[in-house]
Amino acid sequence: MDHFINRKEDIVQQAIEGIVAASGSRLARLDGFPFVRVVVRKHCDKSKVAIVSGGGCGHEPAHAGFVGEGMLTAAVCGDVFASPSVDAVLAGIQAVTGPAGCLLIVKNYTGDRLNFGLAAARARELGLKVNMVVVQDDIAIPGLTKPRGVAGTLFVHKIAGAMAEKGAALDAVTEAAKRAAERAVSIGMSLGSCTVPGSSRENRIPPGTIELGLGIHGEPGAEQVPYQSAEKAVTDAAEKLKTHLEDKKYVALLNNLGGTTALEMAVLTEELRKSVIGPRVSHVVGPAAMMTALDMHGFSISLYPLDERDTDLLAAPAPLTAWPGMQALALPARLPVPAPYAGTEPLASQHPKRAALIQAACRALISAEADLNLLDARSGDGDTGTTVATAARALADRINRLPLADLTQLFPALSRELTQTMGGSSGVLLAIFFSAAGEACASGRSPISALKFGMNRIQEVGGAQLGDRTLIDALSPALDRLADGLDAAAKAARSGADATAGMLQANAGRASYISAKQLEGNVDPGAEAVARLFEHLSQALAANS
Repeated sequence: MDHFINRKEDIVQQAIEGIVAASGSRLARLDGFPFVRVVVRKHCDKSKVAIVSGGGCGHEPAHAGFVGEGMLTAAVCGDVFASPSVDAVLAGIQAVTGPAGCLLIVKNYTGDRLNFGLAAARARELGLKVNMVVVQDDIAIPGLTKPRGVAGTLFVHKIAGAMAEKGAALDAVTEAAKRAAERAVSIGMSLGSCTVPGSSRENRIPPGTIELGLGIHGEPGAEQVPYQSAEKAVTDAAEKLKTHLEDKKYVALLNNLGGTTALEMAVLTEELRKSVIGPRVSHVVGPAAMMTALDMHGFSISLYPLDERDTDLLAAPAPLTAWPGMQALALPARLPVPAPYAGTEPLASQHPKRAALIQAACRALISAEADLNLLDARSGDGDTGTTVATAARALADRINRLPLADLTQLFPALSRELTQTMGGSSGVLLAIFFSAAGEACASGRSPISALKFGMNRIQEVGGAQLGDRTLIDALSPALDRLADGLDAAAKAARSGADATAGMLQANAGRASYISAKQLEGNVDPGAEAVARLFEHLSQALAANS
């Protein structure tokens, strides 16, 4: 897999330079490349306890992203997934430690414990006051006497950092950090491992499988199970976590392991709120990428019990872009939707034949969802099928509330339904189509004439004409032949849709930005939707005749 890097040997140094350069002059780095890679606060108050952490890179924004007021004083950076050297850690300690002393916060990995531990011993030999706290918050694998340190480490950073910012003494800061390290619990889940820059992806987790409890370096977890859903993933994680909980309220740190989209993280947040441990979670940090594993498609949940002293420390200001802050987690607030058509909603009426046609149209669009998405992916954003299928499902559910017996009311009702349920430009265009058709019906036009009037209005508003490679290329010939019956209209729509595959220039919609090479041989998805709609209606009518 390609990465946006130059030489893999330079990735850490160049990343540090980028982090420092973009910090608004808040940060600096020690001038010791390539062996000493330490990010520090540019203006360090040595009258306060220094908080130093670090480890291998690849977990960004941890650890350099948490250097700043209210959290770390310095971060010592190793190679990707590799502990920094003793000399680098010692340099970091010396750079920021004054009379108040220094606290090292270290995740429970052998390399980190050894290198930070020896550096602390050497710093003490130099007359510096240095304490060390080891974090081992991972509860994924039962029976481990020395669990790994993972994202729960950030609770320790925050609590110790807030204590130090207040001017607390080293022993008090150390005691608070130890308490935090003992109380934090974490577990991670992922759909795949990570890709180390300059290397190919390791396919250790088979497709369709999720791993419970893997580490932040991609190391194996407790078990692999078939992936079912976000709900099941959070449920499994919550079941593991709940056995470690006290009868208290908790803050949850919902961490993106690097390759999970913001949309997915929001879904996971809601599933956490609804989970078995949800009632105990009163606050949340995130969801955000805080301690990642490069591009791992996974998440982790860390929990910390809240009491008066730690709640204040966790809520204390830390104006860092990497720290999302602690927010209350509650039932989503709901406000009533304004009713733009209040008082104008027509009464439902029955018309079995029209109801059957609308239901057939809905089935056609729902069944075409995957095919239309595939077509749209070649010339757009791949969502045409889902957009029309979502609207079709909603319309099918509301069929008995429509004024089916009166086209002057039915067409505007269809327009309102599409406005509410169908996103994107296609939804707006079809809403315009049916609104204009209703207007034409009310003025005395025939149903076919009214539909043509609606199509003309689409062309006026949207600007698309025949030959522009849009749904007009199927809809216009279909309406021209509709007076000859649905079968003739369906054949005309199909011919028009197929012709779009040879149109190498789109003059409307997202496809207008696509090259001729990408368009060639691919039917326009909007035109294909119209063709399938008329074909399905024709078949349904023939089956019922």
